[in-house]
Amino acid sequence: MGPEHYGWGGWWVFPFLMPLVMITAFVVLLYFIFGRGGSSRPWGNDSDSAVNSRETALDIVRKRYARGEISRDEFEQIKKDLES
Repeated sequence: MGPEHYGWGGWWVFPFLMPLVMITAFVVLLYFIFGRGGSSRPWGNDSDSAVNSRETALDIVRKRYARGEISRDEFEQIKKDLES
């Protein structure tokens, strides 16, 4: 009656395509776990880390003063302006 795969209808392709499907799914899974770059977690939103990484204007002024980019008088004036 001919080759055996004819009795399977279209299912004879399944053993050939399934490894390709599994490899593709594995690569996509690896991308979502490791391939996003940066330190962000792939499974959660980063709103809590984004809040922690935001600097206020006063924080920036404090850092500039600590690095010696601005004088004490400039620091006090900017701080006064920001707090009002």
